[in-house]
Amino acid sequence: MPKQWNLALFTISEFILPFHLVTAMQEKMLWGALSILRVIWCLAPQKGYLHPDEFFQSPEVIAGDILDLEINRPWEFHSAFPCRTVLIPLMTSGTAFWIINFLQRLGFEMAFNYSYLLLVLPRLIITLLSFLLDYTVHQVAPVWACNPWKALVLLAMSPVTLVFYTRTFGNAVEGVLFALLLLLIKPGNSNPESNSTNSKDHHFIGLVLTVGFFNRPTFLCFALAPLIYWAAQRGSRGSCASHTMLILTLMKTVPSVVLLSGLFVLADTIYYTGHWPLSVTGRESFIKQLMKNTILTPINFLHYNMNPENLAQHGVHPRITHIAVNGFMLFGLCHLFAVSSAFKMLRTLIWSKCNPDKSHYERPPQQASLLLMFYFVPLMSLSFFKHQEPRFLIPLIVPLVLLVSNYNSAMKTKCVIVLFNVTGALFFGCLHQAGLIPSLIHIQQTVQPKFTSSNMSCHHTVLFTHTYMPPLYLLNLKKGQTSVDIIDLAGCNKDLMCQKLRGLQEELSLRNTQVLGRKYHLRAVFPGSITTVIKSCGLAYKDEVLFTPHLSMEDPPKMCDLLSGNLESHLSLHVIEVDVGTTMG
Repeated sequence: MPKQWNLALFTISEFILPFHLVTAMQEKMLWGALSILRVIWCLAPQKGYLHPDEFFQSPEVIAGDILDLEINRPWEFHSAFPCRTVLIPLMTSGTAFWIINFLQRLGFEMAFNYSYLLLVLPRLIITLLSFLLDYTVHQVAPVWACNPWKALVLLAMSPVTLVFYTRTFGNAVEGVLFALLLLLIKPGNSNPESNSTNSKDHHFIGLVLTVGFFNRPTFLCFALAPLIYWAAQRGSRGSCASHTMLILTLMKTVPSVVLLSGLFVLADTIYYTGHWPLSVTGRESFIKQLMKNTILTPINFLHYNMNPENLAQHGVHPRITHIAVNGFMLFGLCHLFAVSSAFKMLRTLIWSKCNPDKSHYERPPQQASLLLMFYFVPLMSLSFFKHQEPRFLIPLIVPLVLLVSNYNSAMKTKCVIVLFNVTGALFFGCLHQAGLIPSLIHIQQTVQPKFTSSNMSCHHTVLFTHTYMPPLYLLNLKKGQTSVDIIDLAGCNKDLMCQKLRGLQEELSLRNTQVLGRKYHLRAVFPGSITTVIKSCGLAYKDEVLFTPHLSMEDPPKMCDLLSGNLESHLSLHVIEVDVGTTMG
């Protein structure tokens, strides 16, 4: 880890460790320091690679559309059965790439010849949006009887905020929209006397619901409890037919929902079918094409995920995974506090029902009960789906920090929270699959000059194995280029991997012999945990570069290997240049 990061972490720890003694002013300063750290971690940038979706549901696709780069288009964005709207990636990653495109047109070639801007600018858009979480917590904490600055510190120091909300995940956008919904339905906004404000609330809530649904249809799981609470508050002064009033209140959001849904459907239909207004003669012909080829990406998303066979391809988990594993992995003791509070609330309700005369039994505050609903209703709703990944829960951080901010925990507990946060941020942000992105930048700098120059005498084949899927847009290769081939073997077995490597070596060796004036190169990228497997393939190589640290949880190094003394090799990503034409006996 660079020395400046050690210094930064030491400085932050000096702020964090004594936070049982801090005043309100010190809490503000601590939140400010952690907010600066969030931006720095985006701009540095973090090397950890959390999940392929952070690239393949936004920047990988949009880079191909705006910058005309070579990409690997994921299945969700295929026109045959599209499951993702294009508007959200266009508004996030698209904004960043339009800036790069503008710089390119101005002649700032150096601004985009390297992968830094391609990686960092889309992340910066999400990082800036993440501060809407902080704004929401600051605004809603007083009305929920919570400590606002303590909640903000908990939010800012969480590895979920520092890592997941600085990445281009659709789940991060979902979390921002969930925070905006909580801001719109806060009790102060439910004053029946302010009719003009209420009308705007209906429209804004409808807009948030629509954007959230098209971004990820699972947003309805997060919106369910807040919507019911908001509608119940608004309809509380109505007639005794409370259910009717509830439905009528919710129906007021329909106009804005329908209007914005039409915009999303129109944009997706034009994008995936290619029927642009200017390319079709006559308005009637264009409308006919749209009606015939209308694309409803959320419906396709739900249809795909309702099929158990489709989910099995992505991994199925026990239905208790979210509450028993993922919640603790993301939030640590804060999740335990929430679970404990939920059990206490249930025990109180059961006790009061069974013993109505013993009213002295303390009931939980209404605010805490509602925050628990905002946290557990989405969590339990998502648990009905058998495919359960930790990132699905990151929108829950706002109700969680509000809930936990009222706990008066012991010093040992607070130290455990700080240790968990530091460990989680370092693991996800700096260690997990952390060699892949630097290796792509290294490869880009290696092959790009030869590709862009007038001398087209070099051809590069790069083979990735036992790594996450490499985002090709970071190589900054223009569409249609023929000088760089990328092969991703994913987690193939030893025999297939060796067979592929030896076959490529023989093929490229033959081309070097037969094709005059053109030199073929072969590189292999693999984690250190399978070094012995690569060596057993009988390949000779003339160059090797290590990117440390790199930890693959899919292929973790064995403990005996770590204790053998060659720690750096096993915790690195290796990039070797195979000596094409030479095979070890």
